[in-house]
Amino acid sequence: MTRESGNFSLQGNIVDLVRDRIFPGTITVAAGRIVEVREDNGNYQQVIMPGLVDSHVHIESSMLPPAEFARLAMVHGTVAAVADPHEIANVLGMAGIDFMAASAANSPFCFHFGAPSCVPATPFETAGAELDLERIEELLADGRCGFLSEMMNFPGVLAAEPQVMAKIALARRLGKVVDGHAPGLLGEAARRYVDAGIGTDHECRDQAEALAKIRLGMKILIREGSAARDFEILAPLIADHAEMLMFCSDDKHPDDLIRGHINQLVARAVAMGLAPLKVLRCACLNPVKHYGLDLGLLQPGDRADFIVVDELSSMQVRQTYLGGRLCAEAGQPLLAHAAPEVVNRFAARPLRENDLRVLPEAGRLRVMGAVDGQLVTSSLLMAPTIVNGEVVADPGRDLLKLVVVNRYQPALPAVAFIQGFGLRQGAIASSVAHDCHNIVAVGASDEALCRAINSVIAEQGGICAKGPDFVEVLPLPIAGLMTTMDGYQAARAYTAIDARAKELGSRLTAPFMTLSFMALLVIPSLKLSDRGLFDGNDFNFVGLFDGAD
Repeated sequence: MTRESGNFSLQGNIVDLVRDRIFPGTITVAAGRIVEVREDNGNYQQVIMPGLVDSHVHIESSMLPPAEFARLAMVHGTVAAVADPHEIANVLGMAGIDFMAASAANSPFCFHFGAPSCVPATPFETAGAELDLERIEELLADGRCGFLSEMMNFPGVLAAEPQVMAKIALARRLGKVVDGHAPGLLGEAARRYVDAGIGTDHECRDQAEALAKIRLGMKILIREGSAARDFEILAPLIADHAEMLMFCSDDKHPDDLIRGHINQLVARAVAMGLAPLKVLRCACLNPVKHYGLDLGLLQPGDRADFIVVDELSSMQVRQTYLGGRLCAEAGQPLLAHAAPEVVNRFAARPLRENDLRVLPEAGRLRVMGAVDGQLVTSSLLMAPTIVNGEVVADPGRDLLKLVVVNRYQPALPAVAFIQGFGLRQGAIASSVAHDCHNIVAVGASDEALCRAINSVIAEQGGICAKGPDFVEVLPLPIAGLMTTMDGYQAARAYTAIDARAKELGSRLTAPFMTLSFMALLVIPSLKLSDRGLFDGNDFNFVGLFDGAD
C-alpha cells in the first residue's frame, strides 16, 4: 500500500481519546478512512493522534480567507475550526457568509461555521448589514451553518428581548448548540444566561469566573489569541475539569499563525505537568463531540483525519492528514495558494484635519485605558491638554486621539481619547474594527491621523502605519478584512507594519489587534463607535467630558 494511492499504513504510539489510552500500534488507511487500528509491541518514536481543533475563531482576523487560513493552520496540526463569520457578515451580510463557504470548499480542512447571532452586535453603531431571524433560520436550516454563534448581546438575554430569545429558541428547535459571550457575568445573571440555552463561554477573566460557569453546565473555551491571552490563568483547570474545557484562539493574526496554533497550547499545558490525555481531550475530543464535527477520531471506520507528531511534549507536527490526504509535512503546506475573488463594501470619504477638532467642555476628560493582552478597557478621568482652544493629543502623557469613521456612508468621525498605546508620534489605522468594521485609528497628531485614515480609505480597506517619514499600508481588499496574498507573504507584510507601529512607540504586544477591539461595544468598559463614546457597563453613550465643576 502506498500513500499516493490513498491506501497506506503508519506505525507509532496511537492516541485513542475515545478510550482514553495511548498504545503502540499500526493504523491502516484505505479510500480515505481508517480501516484498522492494531495494537502491537513496537517501540516507536512518533505519535499518531487526532487532529487539533480551534473551538472558536474568527477566520477573518487572520487577514486570510478560509482556504489560506487552513493552508497555514494545517502545518501546525490543526484540522478543524469552529468559525464564527460575523466579521464579514457585518460588512456584507449573507453574501459575506457565502464568500466564506465558497473559499472553505476549496480546502479539505473541516470548517464548521456558525450563524452569526448579533449582526450588528449592538444598535449603537453602523454596520454594513443585518442578519434577522429569517436569515439565521435559512443558514441553520440549509446546512451552511451548524450552530448559533456567540450571543454577545448578553443584556438582551437577561432582559429576555423577544428578538434575542427567538434566535436562541430557533437554534434549540433545530437541535443546534448556542455559543456564548458573557465577560464578567456571575451569580444569578450567569444562571439566567445559561438557562436560556447557551452552552459555552470564551470570555472568562479568571478561574473563579470559569469555575462558576462550569458549575452551571457551561463549557469554557481557554482562549489564547493575538490580543486576548487567557491560557496561563485558565489552563490549570484542566487537571480537574478537562471534560468541560476546550482551546480556542478567537482572533489570530497571520504573523502569529505561522509560528503556531493549538499545538502550542498543548505543548505548554503538558509542560505545566498536566496529564497529556486530559490536555488532548480539550484540544481534540471535546470540540468534536460538543459541536458534532464531521471529523475522525482514529477509530475504525472514521475518516482518516489525524496528525503525526514527534512527541506530545513538543507537539512538533511531522504530518497532517485529512480524509487520508497528506496536506502538510515537515512544516510546509502541500496545498497550493489560490487567490480568491474580491468582495467589498466601502463608501467612506477622506477626512480633513478640521474634522478631528475637539473643543473643551466642563469637567475632566473621559479616557479609555487600553490593556495589553486584554479586550477590556478601563475608564479613566484625566485633565485635558488644551492648545489654541482645542483639546489635543498629548504623547508625553500617553494621551492619544482615537477616531472611528463610518465606512458604509460619508459621515463625520467620532473622536475620543485613549491611554495605553504609547505612540510618541504618528498614527496607526485599520478597517478591521470589531464588529462593524468601520475605520479605527489612534494617533499623536491630527495630521498623522488624517493621513493614516485616508490611506486606508484609498485602498478600500487595510491597515496603515504613518510615521514622520513613511506611510505604509497592508491592503485588505476582501471586505476590508482579508488579503489576496499568500499567507506567508501576508505574515511578512504584517510583521513589517507591526514593527513600524512599535517604532512609533507602541508598547503593546499586538497594537493593530488591540486597536481593532477599541470599537467593540459589548466588551467593557469604555469603547468608541462611529456614533460616539460608549460605556459597556451601562450599555449607553456617555459624553467626552464628565461635566464636573
